[in-house]
Amino acid sequence: MELFLNYKSSMFLFMMMFLLVLGYTQDYIWSRATYYGSPDCRGNPTGACGYGDYGRTVNDGYVAGVHRPYRNGTGCGGCYQVRCKTGGGECSNEGVVVVATDFGVGDWTDFLFPARAYAKMARPGYEAKLLAYGVVNIEYKRVPCTFRGSNKLIYSVHQRTKYPHYLAVIIIYPPGIYDVVGAQIWQEDCKAWRPMRKPYGAVWDMENPPRGDLRIRFLLSASGNVNDATWVESSSVISAYWQAGVTYELTVSI
Repeated sequence: MELFLNYKSSMFLFMMMFLLVLGYTQDYIWSRATYYGSPDCRGNPTGACGYGDYGRTVNDGYVAGVHRPYRNGTGCGGCYQVRCKTGGGECSNEGVVVVATDFGVGDWTDFLFPARAYAKMARPGYEAKLLAYGVVNIEYKRVPCTFRGSNKLIYSVHQRTKYPHYLAVIIIYPPGIYDVVGAQIWQEDCKAWRPMRKPYGAVWDMENPPRGDLRIRFLLSASGNVNDATWVESSSVISAYWQAGVTYELTVSI
């Protein structure tokens, strides 16, 4: 009887530990991170997302090149909380919240930081010790961005656009934890939505777009899957004589 009770107690403790671990790993993903040097300790002025100089200064320069979270550019603009795990007491409990602005991979890493963002994971006074590691184990999760309002979708006409034959827009700021997985422009003469192409990063484009003011809508998904996504239409139209650099905001409530 005593052996049976001990067995039941052991199984109960095992199941409790399993559930705790399961709940923990559902929140955070384990990986590795490293960093690169730059003259001002900020991000790359080019980058695979297509942000240009914006990708260096957004979120006060706390940005990252990402590997798995990049997802062929769908992850561009997403915010991630990243906490390091060294075992030496260098890491803070809060870590750093960064914006994915580029594709980047180092030594089996998912996050490639500028040195400034990498050091932000450290406790005050331990930045140099953390930088000395070069590569560290981390845990990370997607979090809503807060620096522009968590329910905003912000997009702008991309610098490579060529009026009137080629229109490109770039998703600067996805709302909450939603990804933009589709974009369409309304063609009035056909009474139909025309799909936009995703050539790279956070850019959506269209050859020979309709003339006149343009209505645009975006397909948003919390999982990155088009099968559980929702269309939201921008309340602002893109002017008939659109110009590169013009920015639009869309308040999202889904």
